[in-house]
Amino acid sequence: MFDDLKRFETGSPRQFDWFSQLLDSFFPDGNAMDIRAVPRGSFPMINVARSDDAVRVYVFAAGLTPSDLIIDVQDNVLTLRGKRESLTGSNEDGSARPVFRRERTSGEFVRAIALPDGLDAERAEARHAHGVFEIVLPKREELKPRRIDVQAA
Repeated sequence: MFDDLKRFETGSPRQFDWFSQLLDSFFPDGNAMDIRAVPRGSFPMINVARSDDAVRVYVFAAGLTPSDLIIDVQDNVLTLRGKRESLTGSNEDGSARPVFRRERTSGEFVRAIALPDGLDAERAEARHAHGVFEIVLPKREELKPRRIDVQAA
């Protein structure tokens, strides 16, 4: 299944240790977003799939509850808004723990996804299970494919 991904191998992670150390030296306190991580604004990650009857948007947002995510649809744009809390923790005296590497972003986020024409936003549904939100946007009935039977003459 993943055989095609082998051509994208980049070598051993040890080959890039010197570069990682150089980048880490620019952010010694760990308070800056790690520039090697996913670009800001790319959380949550999504997949969009289309079938004959609907468009499904899968939102991968581990750690968020349904009340943490606001989903809006307007003018063929799906907007995801929310806030993800920081998990740095604190020391016994109440001071913040220093972070030496940060790969998980926190704070407010907004994602806007352009949708195809012909969706019925009034019938949209969303479900959540195991950190994955599934948003189903049905196609309008007049746009769904229909079969035409051929009659004998």
